[in-house]
Amino acid sequence: MSLEVFNGIMVFIAGLIFGSFYNVVGYRVPNNMSIAFPVSHCPNCNHKLKFYELIPVISYIFLGGKCKNCKKRISIFYPFFELLTGVLFLLSYLSFGISLKFLISITFISILIIISISDIKYYIIPDEVLIVGVILIILELLANTIINDLTIFKGLVMPILNGLGSFALLYLFKALGDVIFKKESLGGGDIKLLFFIGLTLGFDMSIVTIFIASFIALPLSIISLIKDDNNVLPFGPYLSVAATIIMLTSLNIDMVLNFFVK
Repeated sequence: MSLEVFNGIMVFIAGLIFGSFYNVVGYRVPNNMSIAFPVSHCPNCNHKLKFYELIPVISYIFLGGKCKNCKKRISIFYPFFELLTGVLFLLSYLSFGISLKFLISITFISILIIISISDIKYYIIPDEVLIVGVILIILELLANTIINDLTIFKGLVMPILNGLGSFALLYLFKALGDVIFKKESLGGGDIKLLFFIGLTLGFDMSIVTIFIASFIALPLSIISLIKDDNNVLPFGPYLSVAATIIMLTSLNIDMVLNFFVK
């Protein structure tokens, strides 16, 4: 087995493990619960899960998707995000190898996964998660600045300004949407999320993120309107999907402009 294949397998397994943890964070933080206590348990019967019931994806399969104690069905939501995290970590490794860019990628993706879990389940994008993400990305950008001998302005100040510009842009979109639709068009969490995206990907690609996310969300929005469904669609997961695509493909504004010019 080559070193690259071994590393890929290890990264994938690490992603599965982290994905299991992200499920916990995405569930507990919006509910103002500790992420450490109580230990993992069945939400229906409070059965404390044994170590063999906590193996990502595999435990779900061998338990038949049910709690070992009360037999209540466990949502496929949990193994889905475990597997998704594993796959995205592996794709990050295949895209960037073992490098600082890889570390930035998995940090970025990790925060987006937790936010998506929380937004889908509770329509909440926790400030605590975003703050941790911003701090980690800033530290990684600082390391990149030092390693690549960049100026502080280019390596750190400019990304922060990109984040602020992205935040301001989506805030204006929200204000305009509120006037047009005469109701809240976007949540405050989505606007804060775009600061994080702009910080990491740049202002220009945060704009592309909005357009890709809107394109992905459009079919579900149309279906919702046809069904006269008043349910609010969380926009955070769509922004997260779009931002992840941009990160893993290293898409940049020149590639986008060339695509439309051709």
